[in-house]
Amino acid sequence: MESTGRAQAARDRVPRIDPYGFERPEDFDYAAYEEFFSTYLAILTRRAIKWSRLLKGGAGVQKSMTLKRYIRKGVPLEHRARVWMGVSGAQAQMDQNPGYYLHLLQGEKDDSLEEAIRTDMNRTFPDNVRFRKGSDPCLQRTLYNVLLAYGHHNRGVGYCQGMNFLAGYLILVTRSEEESFWLLDALVGRILPDYYSPSMLGLKTDQEVLGELVRTKLPAVAALMDSHGLLWTLVVSRWFICLFVDVLPVETVLRIWDCLFNEGSKIIFRVALTLIKQHQALILEATSVPDICEKFKEITRGSFVTECHTFMRKIFSEPGSLSRASIARLRERCRARLLAQG
Repeated sequence: MESTGRAQAARDRVPRIDPYGFERPEDFDYAAYEEFFSTYLAILTRRAIKWSRLLKGGAGVQKSMTLKRYIRKGVPLEHRARVWMGVSGAQAQMDQNPGYYLHLLQGEKDDSLEEAIRTDMNRTFPDNVRFRKGSDPCLQRTLYNVLLAYGHHNRGVGYCQGMNFLAGYLILVTRSEEESFWLLDALVGRILPDYYSPSMLGLKTDQEVLGELVRTKLPAVAALMDSHGLLWTLVVSRWFICLFVDVLPVETVLRIWDCLFNEGSKIIFRVALTLIKQHQALILEATSVPDICEKFKEITRGSFVTECHTFMRKIFSEPGSLSRASIARLRERCRARLLAQG
């Protein structure tokens, strides 16, 4: 009875809509979240003071070991757009190409591109009040513009499902169409090359790389996957395509993206390996393909992923060493194998 009362009290205190406009799900654990957030708020306040000191004077964001350390501990929301723009190279691109974004929006019509984007509009964050048709302003138009401009900018990619979720998060953070466009370009064009091209070779390669990393670091899980003939793409494709959007809690995703923009795509492997390692015992209980798939959904829920500060510390300790050189070698090997398979 007491715990029911505590849960109801937490439900009354914690807003039903989060700071980014997402409605909390029906089964949301308000009491656990309130307990976590009370300690996280103190961390956020401390970090915000340090960040304000680091960024005072309005100079550009310069990459450094200090900045890397600060980013790993989380970028406050009020500084996030500026930091992402700086470390990803998006700010430099925007500064070097004044008027380019507007020029793209005024480009010649492309009916198939426009139709593909329009089809996904209502499927993008139906649980977010800011993306609903009746909201004022409605972010659907902003999202449409960013994706349309990117389709004109990168004709080799055009529009691919999954990019709507990336662009949607960028808009929620930056509140700027043009900045969202340049950050999307940093992700799709540089940080995740070939993830969204028609062949999706980069995406397929990285899923295979994860499989190889699991084989080395968590052989029992690899053996389970092999014994059922289960391809990694069936259980992790959404992790890679959507960069954990709609997979992990919003604040956790944004903390992952803080590091992704600064350190590149190997962060995705760190997150994936941490999720699998932390829940290895649970995964190994699976006895069939549907069971394994269900376990991989389960491991993206609960307090381990909600408590983003602890989670982010874990991704830099649990998987052990992941050097750029070793990832590059694995990518080369997996890519060659995929090309050979045709």
